[in-house]
Amino acid sequence: MAEAQRAGGLTALKLSGLFTRLGLAWAVPTFVLDQLSKWWILNIVQLDAQYPRQITPFFDLALAWNRGVSYSLLTSNTQEPLIALAIVLCVALVIWLARAKTVLAAVGLGLIIGGALGNALDRVLHGAVVDFVLLHWGTWDWYIFNIADVAIVAGVGLLIYDNLFNPAHA
Repeated sequence: MAEAQRAGGLTALKLSGLFTRLGLAWAVPTFVLDQLSKWWILNIVQLDAQYPRQITPFFDLALAWNRGVSYSLLTSNTQEPLIALAIVLCVALVIWLARAKTVLAAVGLGLIIGGALGNALDRVLHGAVVDFVLLHWGTWDWYIFNIADVAIVAGVGLLIYDNLFNPAHA
């Protein structure tokens, strides 16, 4: 459990728990894979926002610069508040990770941390999040997303599943 410990009169927050390393072992490759995929899209594929590339009948590479949060909500040209929010949330998630009691919670938190840091770094480097995956069927289009977004959604799904169906929480 992440709890305050007294050491020489100072209070220190314990940031390591049973599953902390496991969560970080998922966060780091998630972050790296996300950043490598965005680098590849921008520098090798050189995808232009005006010209998507069809890969399959239901999957395109389509560049979008997301200056907001999920589904482009809170869109703004000022990224600093969103960067600060991502950092604060990641600190809170690391504290939660130190308290994790299950493998699913640790993996879920690791995926969320890696994805959040990947999108935050985009805001620092580019002033927006780099999105490039477009799924569609006929006239229906899903929103454009990236690997960090997939990791965040998968992480939240694991946390929900863990809390609803894991006997350790009963």
